[in-house]
Amino acid sequence: MAETVIETRGLVKRYGDFTAVDGLDLEVQAGEVFGLLGPNGAGKTTTILMLLGLTEPTEGWIRVLGHDPVRDPIAVKRVTGYLPDNVGFYDEMTGRQNLFYTAELNGIPRREAAAEIDRLLARVGLADAADTRVGAYSRGMRQRLGVADVLLKKPRVVIMDEPTLGLDPEGARAFLQLIRQLAGEGMTVMLSSHLLHQVQEVCDRVAIFVKGQMIACGPVAELAEQALAGEPLRLELELSPCPEALLTALEQLEGVVELRRSAVGPGESVRLELVSRRDLRAEVSRLAASHGAAVLHLSQAGRSLDDIYRRYFAEGGDRGGRRSKGAA
Repeated sequence: MAETVIETRGLVKRYGDFTAVDGLDLEVQAGEVFGLLGPNGAGKTTTILMLLGLTEPTEGWIRVLGHDPVRDPIAVKRVTGYLPDNVGFYDEMTGRQNLFYTAELNGIPRREAAAEIDRLLARVGLADAADTRVGAYSRGMRQRLGVADVLLKKPRVVIMDEPTLGLDPEGARAFLQLIRQLAGEGMTVMLSSHLLHQVQEVCDRVAIFVKGQMIACGPVAELAEQALAGEPLRLELELSPCPEALLTALEQLEGVVELRRSAVGPGESVRLELVSRRDLRAEVSRLAASHGAAVLHLSQAGRSLDDIYRRYFAEGGDRGGRRSKGAA
């Protein structure tokens, strides 16, 4: 059994008559990358603040590595790192100087901090900009410095709020790769984001928040089965060549609803869309090979996190009154 590092039960946060978080039951396991999804005002940031001990719940309880953020927020801060959506640094100081300041605040001896700061700056790709004033850093550089700042105290849990917001595609890709590396080393990462394709790429599990409630939680594949159950699957493929005999064989596969020729590709290739009641990717690949056709492209459409997200919101977040639990 994996260690549970974050756990909440019956968690509620009210601001006057407004309920920001409503009855949240959540479990996050060690080494997991866990995503919080939802529109502004859905309760994601309030949940993060309660986990960090920065605001107190109205009802319910929280444990972060066994510590209660309400009664012992200092203990929680020792084992967690927080990267907000807008990382704050002293612009007149260099990246290295900012990290030394963080080390001093955390009681890390200067000699020990020096070696660790060099290692972290190299890890996040800022070794060449270590002695440049942070005021001259791009947003991507500031985010990477923020990761180094968080890792300096060797936390077991890292919580990130919109970590790739404003980054260019290459910067975002590198940042997501770093998150996976951290998880591979046993660190637990929780991130809040509205960039669905990035969340799907990096997260082991996701939780969808609507109006303060977590309405779904689990791996993307399981959420697809829950949210899109009964909907036909769409398979997009490109074959070269694509003889008529192969088209006929594809149409006769069990579960096929419709086969559409969407376009003619370069050379002898043909692009198709196959609508079916079950996953036919393996059978399509075998059938193409038996007819001497190369599969140039094969992907299952309509089962992305974006599709799942739209379906929950199309139904107003109501799936028969059920709320998914966050337990693994």
